[in-house]
This record gives sequence, C-alpha cells and structure tokens, in this order.
Amino acid sequence: MKQTAEQTWTLGRLLKWTTEHFTKSGVAAPRLEAEVLLAHAAGCKRIELYTRFDEPAEDAVRARFRELVRERGKGCPVAYLVGRKEFFSLEFEITRDVLIPRPETESLVMACLETACSEASILDVGTGSGILAVTLARQLRRSVVTAIDISPGALEVARRNAARHGVAERVRFLQGDLLEPLKEGERFDIIVSNPPYIRSASLAELEPSVRDFEPRLALDGGPDGLEVLGKIARAARDRLRAAGRLLLEFGVGQDQAISALLTGLGYAEVKVRKDHADLPRVAQSVWPG
Repeated sequence: MKQTAEQTWTLGRLLKWTTEHFTKSGVAAPRLEAEVLLAHAAGCKRIELYTRFDEPAEDAVRARFRELVRERGKGCPVAYLVGRKEFFSLEFEITRDVLIPRPETESLVMACLETACSEASILDVGTGSGILAVTLARQLRRSVVTAIDISPGALEVARRNAARHGVAERVRFLQGDLLEPLKEGERFDIIVSNPPYIRSASLAELEPSVRDFEPRLALDGGPDGLEVLGKIARAARDRLRAAGRLLLEFGVGQDQAISALLTGLGYAEVKVRKDHADLPRVAQSVWPG
C-alpha cells in the first residue's frame, strides 16, 4: 500500500486493493470485510464509503487500515478488530473476553419471544456479551432479566451493552458458574442459554479464527459436547416456576441427544427449532413443576 505521486491512494483504491488481497487469501466475504475495516479506520459508517471513493486517504487512516488488514491476515476476526457486531438489528460491543455473536443464535431469541409474556422473569445463563439478555429486555419491555457469567471480563462487556441499549435498570448481572450465584428459592418463567457445546476433541478442528481467538471457555462443551447443556438442564429444574420454559441452543447433530436428555430429566413438550440455515438449533421444553 505504498503511495506514489502518480497514483494517489484514495479510499476507493484502498478498498479495491484489499478486496483483491482478501480474495486471494481465501477470506469468505472479502468485499464486506474490507469495507468494515476501512470504515472503521476512516471513522465513518460503511455506507458512507460509497460517497467517498475518490477521497484521498490520509496517512493516519492508511496506517490504521494497514494494521487492521495485517491483523486480519493473521486470522483475527473482524468483530474483534472493530470491537462490535450486529445481532438482532442491534449493535453490540465485542471484545476477546466474549464469543462473537452468530446469526443462528437469533433463532433462540425468536423461540423465546414466541413463548414469553411481556412481564416474564428471564434468566440468561452464560450471558457473554449480553446479546440474549439485552435483546430480550429490549423486546419484552416489562420483563426483568438476570444474566450470569463466570468471566468478569465478559460481564463488564455485557453491562456496557445493557447501558448502550437502555435496559441496564432491568438486567441484573451476577458472576459465577452456571446457576450457582442465584439466591435460594429464586425461580423464573424462562431460562435461556447459548452454552459451550463443541466436543473437546473437535476444538482443534475449528477454523483458526475461532480456535485461536475466541475464548475456549465459551466453546468447550466437554467430551460429548453436552456436558454444560446437561448441567444447565439439571439445575434449571429447581429454578423454573411450574410450566416455566427452558430454551437451549445446541450444535449440529446434537438434536436427538438433547431431546433425549431433556425428556429423561422430566421436561415436557420437548421440541426442536431450526435456525436460518434450516439446521436443528434450539431445544424448547416445559418444566411441569
């Protein structure tokens, strides 16, 4: 990206060069990622780039952009580089303390919204960046949400996201392992979780951008991938009100195992919901009480 007198580096030329570079490097969405990184370096919205293609890139912008492209080349996900990710049409702060939100998790939100009343008491186990807790609080305006995570760093991110979206007064954050921080006798209408569900032996097979950068604590589901899911399902029986609902995200190929697990634990009306890619993704069940 050296600049010459004959050919000035405009924003449009930077974008073209980087898109071609990412394409050769095998980046899945080269144009989109180049736009996101360039907009971040230039301090503007991505859509604003289209009116600034002929604008010469200042040295500071080029320096910031060069560093971002270099880090992306090492495998660092774009969401960590720019510090944000959209989820359910909301923008969330993201750091390396938290898992990057995935589109399939929106299916978990939709399943919850279809079953929740507006004044529901909701528990989000393993909140991470707070996408579930914050989104549900935004959508269910009279709900009260409790969000738990074992990571202090993740909770700080989640708190900031709750404040950013105006729901901090209705989301309570607790630090601890799974459901352990709850007070004795606390019960909820809905318990929701996107827990770790990847088999420990499969972690090495993940894409480097996931394996090497995202927190292992948010990925490792134990030997069969169901270890954390099982712990939550067992503990939730004492934390759900009669006819309360448990909604869990799970991995590809785990639908029969999670359905059998929930049925064996005494849950009723066990159903599986598919995600946007038509893959089984969310287990819904009712605790009879």
